[in-house]
Amino acid sequence: MRNKSIFAVMALSLCACNTAELVAPHTSNTLRAPAYPLITIDPYTSAWSFTDHLYDSSVCHWTGTEFPLTGAIRVDGKSYRFMGMEKQPLNVIATTAEKGNWNGRFTFSKPSKGWETVDFNDTKWKEGPAAFGTSDETGVKTLWTGNNTEIWVRRELNLDTDLSSVKVFLEFSHDDDFELYVNGVEVVNTGYRWRKNVWISLPDEARQTLKAGKNIIAAHCRNKTHGALVDFGLYAEKDIPLFLSSVAVQQSVDVQATQTHYKFTCGPVDLTLTFTSPLLLHQLDLLSRPVNYISYAITPSDGQAHDVQLYLEASPAWALDKPHQQSVSEIYEKDGLVFLKSGSRLQKVLEKKGDNVRIDWGYFYLATEKKNISAATGDEYALRKQFAENGSVTAASPAGDGHDKLAFALQLGNISKTTAGKVMLGYDDLYSIQYFGENLRPYWNRNNDMTIEKAFSKANSDYHTLMRECSRFNDELTRCAVESGGKEYAELCALAYRQAIAAHKLVQASNGDLLFLSKENFSNGSIGTVDVTYPSAPLFLLYNPELAKGLLNHIFYYSESGKWTKPFAAHDVGTYPQANGQTYGGDMPVEESGNMIILTAAIATKEGNAAYAEKHWQTLTTWTNYLVEKGLDPENQLCTDDFAGHFAHNANLSVKAILGIASYGKMAAMLGKEDVAKQYTDKARQMAQEWVKMADDGDHFRLTFDQSGTWSQKYNLVWDKLLKLNIFPTEVVQKEIPYYLNKQNKYGLPLDNRKAYTKADWIVWTATLSPDKPTFERFILPLHRFMNETTDRIPMSDWYNTDNKKHVGFRARSVVGGYFIRMLADEMK
Repeated sequence: MRNKSIFAVMALSLCACNTAELVAPHTSNTLRAPAYPLITIDPYTSAWSFTDHLYDSSVCHWTGTEFPLTGAIRVDGKSYRFMGMEKQPLNVIATTAEKGNWNGRFTFSKPSKGWETVDFNDTKWKEGPAAFGTSDETGVKTLWTGNNTEIWVRRELNLDTDLSSVKVFLEFSHDDDFELYVNGVEVVNTGYRWRKNVWISLPDEARQTLKAGKNIIAAHCRNKTHGALVDFGLYAEKDIPLFLSSVAVQQSVDVQATQTHYKFTCGPVDLTLTFTSPLLLHQLDLLSRPVNYISYAITPSDGQAHDVQLYLEASPAWALDKPHQQSVSEIYEKDGLVFLKSGSRLQKVLEKKGDNVRIDWGYFYLATEKKNISAATGDEYALRKQFAENGSVTAASPAGDGHDKLAFALQLGNISKTTAGKVMLGYDDLYSIQYFGENLRPYWNRNNDMTIEKAFSKANSDYHTLMRECSRFNDELTRCAVESGGKEYAELCALAYRQAIAAHKLVQASNGDLLFLSKENFSNGSIGTVDVTYPSAPLFLLYNPELAKGLLNHIFYYSESGKWTKPFAAHDVGTYPQANGQTYGGDMPVEESGNMIILTAAIATKEGNAAYAEKHWQTLTTWTNYLVEKGLDPENQLCTDDFAGHFAHNANLSVKAILGIASYGKMAAMLGKEDVAKQYTDKARQMAQEWVKMADDGDHFRLTFDQSGTWSQKYNLVWDKLLKLNIFPTEVVQKEIPYYLNKQNKYGLPLDNRKAYTKADWIVWTATLSPDKPTFERFILPLHRFMNETTDRIPMSDWYNTDNKKHVGFRARSVVGGYFIRMLADEMK
């Protein structure tokens, strides 16, 4: 099988190699990624570059919150920044409520014209403390409740000095539609969005109105659904010297499955920088080890010797949910490594849950070998000054407010040939998941017999072997993907690999169950969502079915423990990282039951036996019988594409139900239950024949059975092909594929006839129904074009518009693991 061949290659005897050899990729990925993966450990320790050049912006968490990581090289006394931004420090002009206290005047009634101007009379408005919003939003002090869908807020600022010539920044949080004015000048108009801690530079027109004396910031927000929030503040740059303002010249960036490679020219030397996440799915302890590598190789480009030092600085923000939280930092040595460590002062383990939330317990680490290095914590400007002037760092004055930066300076000496090395970055979260009331340690420390220092020491000793293994795996994955679906398909798979894996956390339950729990990133923060598991599963079925089981075990346990008593599968088991029971507001009975049964059958097919299904047979039987009763013509309910809303008679959802019943029949046959197998397989075939009659619309099949002239992607049909169920007539796919090709827009095939938006994962599933590789590529090229051209610079979104360069929602989700279904289909032929 293909995945076995990939890991067989890596199991070969690995010869010794130097670091310079390890950082050179073999096959370049030419895709301009929407964002570039740098550090990918889990949903919390996940850092990306959102710009084409590594030095054009701060490194960010996938949510967009800054995780500052700054890199510079000093050559013959001159410094070149190659990573991160050097920003001027800020003075607080008007704090946000999240960081301090402020009062504003507000009204829920539409005011008269000019309400946003300085001279407007707001004395009849109410006054209250910010933030303004609903009780489900953190930090709200003035409730926005009842039937009030809109709020108008005015905040008066009395400035001592003129700010018209200073760079000023606005920070704001809002939910939903939001507009904001500075002294009557419109600065923000979001439309229907909801975001927190957004920073923008104040436009010149607004900045020039900020004079000494009275100034007004005015905001209007409209709440369309669920939570509501208004908060904002102003900050002005301090004028102090910067020491890393000169940048290197980035020559290239190349994303491989487990690595991202950058090449820079830094004056008379060339720098290759490689970020490696050794996420090799057949090695679970390695997969869960929370250590990544930043490798460097420096080569003189002029044949001369040069005096070189390397600088790497990290912010405590890596261990904080909000950047204003206080942290504690320290430096220490152990086992020949020097550690820089930072964590929040309060350490409230597993107390926070939610979507746009970052970890604020446990500890962030940088580590490197104790050789020709200096290490320090303190104020970043003092640290950078030391490096720029001396090529080293020493203890700097504290930054204040518990925000000390962590810095290494590596003294590489006078180099005349390639010099290489590494720094390791990792995170010890102490406890990872709360599972039905029990706090679970990360898988790498599941028995509480490891320390983070031991994990780093093992990562250090494994380094050369892992660099070779990762390089070989990258090459083999690319080769297989090109063979399966073409160059563009391979490039998408390479970009998807780390994103899909790092949206999960691997733990082990007290009953021995392996749990590979997803976080539903930027959709609702649910943990272990079944209809997120379903599209992501092909990646894990391809490379390690044990992980595919880990995607399902918690849902089986939820039903079999009696905690979930409904006759269909649950949607989720909580809100990340608290897996204490479903928190999603609605059920998806047909969707989730079909997903669980089909994926269990896929595991059985992959392993060549149905032992895993047998373990859960009673539960699978209950769910299958529900599908028999309710699946052919689904009632009004949600499916995985819940953003499209409730609707009944969903033809694609019916396909899932029918194939779920057929999958149960297949597993029954594998278990020797011949009568059961015949009963359910015959039922599935009979339902499929009815489906054809109900969905037929001439040259295609309908979106819903009751609406002619509609259409939708029938991506669920792919399992009829992969599992060799042969339930639906071949004419169904033969009719649908040509119809889809005529419905494509510039950036891909819409999800259905209702909107121009689509789902990237479902496009690849639909494309996998194609009769040949050239047809498959006709579906993939527009998807690749979108990722290459989108103006939304975020980790890949799976929900985007096919008629423009904008995404609709979602980012960094695990569902891009669904891209691997084409390779899975080839393996299962």
